[in-house]
Amino acid sequence: MKRRAFLGMGAALPALGSIGAATLLSSLSLPGSAAASDYRALVCVYLNGGNDGNNLLIPSDGAYGDYATARGSELALPKDSLAMLNGSSIGHTFGLHPALAPLANLYNQQRLMVVSSVGPLIVPATAQQVIDKAVLVPPFLLSHSDQADMQQGWMGDSDASGWAGRSLELLPTKLKHPISAVTMDNSRTLVLGRHSGVAFMQGGQGARWWGRADLAQPGSYWAQSINRMAQWQFANDYEAEFSRSFNGSVSESTLFTKAFMQAQTPAGDFGNSYLDSLLSSLASVLPVFKAMGYRRQVFQLNWGGFDTHSAQRGSGPNTQDSQFAVLAKALAAFDQANQASGLNLDVTTFTMSDFGRTLRPASGAGSDHAWASHWLAMGGAVAGGQVVGRFPSLVLGGVDDGDRGKEGRFVPAVATDQFASTLMQWMGLPSSALFEAFPNLHNFKQTNLGFMST
Repeated sequence: MKRRAFLGMGAALPALGSIGAATLLSSLSLPGSAAASDYRALVCVYLNGGNDGNNLLIPSDGAYGDYATARGSELALPKDSLAMLNGSSIGHTFGLHPALAPLANLYNQQRLMVVSSVGPLIVPATAQQVIDKAVLVPPFLLSHSDQADMQQGWMGDSDASGWAGRSLELLPTKLKHPISAVTMDNSRTLVLGRHSGVAFMQGGQGARWWGRADLAQPGSYWAQSINRMAQWQFANDYEAEFSRSFNGSVSESTLFTKAFMQAQTPAGDFGNSYLDSLLSSLASVLPVFKAMGYRRQVFQLNWGGFDTHSAQRGSGPNTQDSQFAVLAKALAAFDQANQASGLNLDVTTFTMSDFGRTLRPASGAGSDHAWASHWLAMGGAVAGGQVVGRFPSLVLGGVDDGDRGKEGRFVPAVATDQFASTLMQWMGLPSSALFEAFPNLHNFKQTNLGFMST
């Protein structure tokens, strides 16, 4: 049974005796505060469905003509509408989608950068090699569920762990603690380790309520009942494992409850969206985790519906245009909150998605599943104000188009593993453990893209 299945069980719990004042909430041992100055956290905002990077980062120089021709009137953004980025990078000048103007401001303040043409690779590949089937490529390309897992580090059915989870297990012992890998929803591949599980943290009050049991009120009847159940022991192996998992869930929920009871309202200008609520909740509790003495944490949250086969543009709530406006406001507020709470150099936020989308429009003014895309990284430790990687030629059937039908499915110039290993080395992953955390990374000359401060 999944741990959250216990949430509705409160009303059915049997009458149990008091377990006294030494409850789990009051008896939790937390790390000391001596290490609080050495805190680092990664926050993954995973964009569900395959975000169209071709309308995230747009060239504003001569390459704009290729963009406008290939995208057509259905998808092309007017050049004068772009949120312009200062300077030039990788041979181009750029703008962001106009709805991402708050993020363009962060880029121009050197607090945000873009990784261009990134995606899962086993070995370096060119478009011609892919067309000729002369190079090994990842399995199940263009499949939502499979590529979402591949992006997060899934190595196949024999190893379901993710790159962040594996890396956290390989950190030096002094940087480890029980809630380093955290998911804020049902998705967990990214933060799942080979030998360790994932902590689940709800927004708002963590996981304070277990049915009628309020873990913030340890003396209440239902909270005592839950805590007594968490202490049950069994001789049967199946029952013992069930009890162990239940105990771990209660412990995690209690710890998160304690952290949220100390949290303060964040300073960021958050909106009313679901993404805003998640990031606002996280911003409120990150300073508490730092004060508790935790050293390294990775948080995974999923949001959005970017599978825009049709109606990609426009003012409807599910268009990319509208979702980008929500994303930009929420990320900018999260960065503002982290700066205000003293976490300027401690928290790095990044985006990922299943895959990019075709440069050529699909029927219905949308775009279809593709491969490479553009991702963002944000925070005080990011070497912002630049685009790294290699920007593709925006020509259908051009040198970077790995599609025989010339749909504009670009082959990545940067492997997901290269992007991810850069982040995890900032978190403290030693060079001796790189290839254990990222088994395919040995196929690439560059193991660190250099966009994170040390």
